Amino acid sequence: MACSIGIAAAAGPAFAREIAPAVEQAGFAALWVNDTPGHDALEVLAAVAEVTETLGLATGVLPVDRRSGEEIAEQVRERELPSDRLTLGIGSGGRRRGALDAVREAVIPLREAIYARIVVGALGPRMRRLGATAGDGVLLSWLDPEIAAIQTAEAHDADAGAHVALYVRAAFDPDAVPRLEAERDAYAGYPAYAANFARLGLSPAGTVITPQAAAARLPAYLDAVDEVVLRMIIADPADTPAARRFIDRAAELVAS
Repeated sequence: MACSIGIAAAAGPAFAREIAPAVEQAGFAALWVNDTPGHDALEVLAAVAEVTETLGLATGVLPVDRRSGEEIAEQVRERELPSDRLTLGIGSGGRRRGALDAVREAVIPLREAIYARIVVGALGPRMRRLGATAGDGVLLSWLDPEIAAIQTAEAHDADAGAHVALYVRAAFDPDAVPRLEAERDAYAGYPAYAANFARLGLSPAGTVITPQAAAARLPAYLDAVDEVVLRMIIADPADTPAARRFIDRAAELVAS
């Protein structure tokens, strides 16, 4: 199964430009950039496109409560992102009422305007089904391998061609573990994620990869979904050498 690397848009275009060639050379499928308030994943991906040739470019995810499907399509064209390498991950963002309709309505203009894979960031079963049927697949997050495998099978049952990607937060250096734990605990405190953990009977600690567990956990994740996105957790988000160590370690684990 495919394996990719994920970073936050807050890391910025310069950081992404520095590490993207290493991600490509190591043989990863794509570099995913999750959109964060005040930072633009599409801008970061434009920088990545400039320094790579075949690496996939992916967003995880663009919230449609902050920009519409039409706006996303226009911004993709403005940045001249290569659609044959592009995966557009979209999600409902902070919207609670009408979230399904909002995401469905964003998929339509994207389908009409851009030849790119469209995946939907999803927690619940209705949003996952929407991604599998109206889009090209789903982007999952904060799951253990067992539940990820179940949700992947459900998406494939809804549409055999649905692509299932899974964000997995990972730290390979011991000094990055406090940041991994802080991010894990922050998400566990968000109401939507807390409810999802409770609904699935999941411990947040069972949904991340630590240095000690990496060799055993990553193969289980790779067997569970179509694409694992290793969300890079390093002690200093701007530390390029640490990022390259992460990439090298991830490549070793995938190859082993």
